[in-house]
Amino acid sequence: MSVPAADLLTTAPAQDVLGGVGAGPRVRSRLRNLEIIVPGALLVVLLFFCFIWPLLYHIPSPTVADLFEVNRPLWSPGHILGTDAVGYDVMSRILYGGRVSFEVAAAVQAIGLVVGGLFGMIAAYRGGWTEAVLMRILDVFIAFPSLVLVLAIADSLGPSETHVIWALSAFSIPAFARVARAATLRLRDQPFIVAARLSGTRTWRILLQHLAPNLAPQLLTFSLLGASLTIILEGALDFLGYGVPPPTATWGNMIATGQSFISVYPQYVLVPSVFLVATSICLNMMGDGLRARWGVR
Repeated sequence: MSVPAADLLTTAPAQDVLGGVGAGPRVRSRLRNLEIIVPGALLVVLLFFCFIWPLLYHIPSPTVADLFEVNRPLWSPGHILGTDAVGYDVMSRILYGGRVSFEVAAAVQAIGLVVGGLFGMIAAYRGGWTEAVLMRILDVFIAFPSLVLVLAIADSLGPSETHVIWALSAFSIPAFARVARAATLRLRDQPFIVAARLSGTRTWRILLQHLAPNLAPQLLTFSLLGASLTIILEGALDFLGYGVPPPTATWGNMIATGQSFISVYPQYVLVPSVFLVATSICLNMMGDGLRARWGVR
């Protein structure tokens, strides 16, 4: 017996316009994958050109100026992104400046992850006066505005890449510690932690073998978001003269040098700014994508 079309419309399950029942979650999952894959691929390409390409293909030195090749426009022969007012090859300085930004971001996040993560786990796991002392010390650093604290430390240490790393680590350590502490508080009373403690497992073994692997997704996600901010702050320090000193190429000091010529040669500021902002956005998108994928709160 045939069923009237009107009955089919009322009795059939609602169909998703993108491909049937359940297609909505699949589409959202694919979009989350794209949030990770696309920025991740762009970062891999940029890392390749910054670190590997100069080893495979000869490019002009970023610190040797050619006075006969001054103010070359974009797409000039031998100078894809042109040259600046001193005669430096802009592409070369972009690639070597990217090296500095990635090195600083990786080092700062590694220090924050190890030191801050360990402090946070110990504070939450031990509790009592240990937690109070550790967290109050870290709260002192958090109380200061990040840029003001970083500028004060960088000014006292002097301009260099190593000093920039230590200055930026002053705000990454407390941030990682707070994230690790909050996550450890949720885990320390879980059955597998209680069982390990009752069985006589040493504290350091519980921290490293039981807690750390469970905290890894949240801390790694946070490190990507922190790397984005680190690159921005490193560029700000270079722009203000407290970071890596010239003639070493960084995106920040390229912007600072180019601002004097922005009305005539805007590319001196636009090119490094685009790379700096695009890298920061890619890291943020990857962090958000991984947070959604792993359900990190």
